[in-house]
Amino acid sequence: MPRLDDELLDAGRRAFARFGYHGATAERIAEEAGVSRVTLHRRGVSKELILGELSERAVEAYRAALWPALTASGNGRDRLERALEAVCGVAEEHLDMLLALRAQSDLVFHEDADEEVATRSVFTEPLERLLLDGISDGSLRPVDAQETATMLFNLVGWTYVHLRTGHRWSAERARAVVPLAIGGLAGDHE
Repeated sequence: MPRLDDELLDAGRRAFARFGYHGATAERIAEEAGVSRVTLHRRGVSKELILGELSERAVEAYRAALWPALTASGNGRDRLERALEAVCGVAEEHLDMLLALRAQSDLVFHEDADEEVATRSVFTEPLERLLLDGISDGSLRPVDAQETATMLFNLVGWTYVHLRTGHRWSAERARAVVPLAIGGLAGDHE
């Protein structure tokens, strides 16, 4: 696999932001990078390769952003809220790439399954852990943690992206999805 440097990835990110996935042609990516399309071809660089690398970097950013919530002290509810805020932060950081992925296919977020397509565990397992912690300490009501983690990732992440891009809401305003999601999970004493 060809090595993609940060400059080329930034050029791809800019092309996806300006033209969307389908409009980010090799020529437009090359133009953003200040090289010729032939140079990209010779190096074996495609928009799919660039998007794949940007996706992997976003996954790593997601893991890093959720780590403080997973390792913090406090009840499960507060830590889950912190994690969902982090989901919004990572979505904000990678809005253009997320839109490009969504236009192409959202398969990067799913695992192969025979009957039902599941959200990749890298996205849901941290939320599932926090749900179980909250159920255990009573700060969250009992739910199916695996299913609810899938719903939360999609509810908060994609709603945030839609409100930011489709409705052009500010990041602060779009983050209102977090307390709505948390409110639906609060334990009896909340």
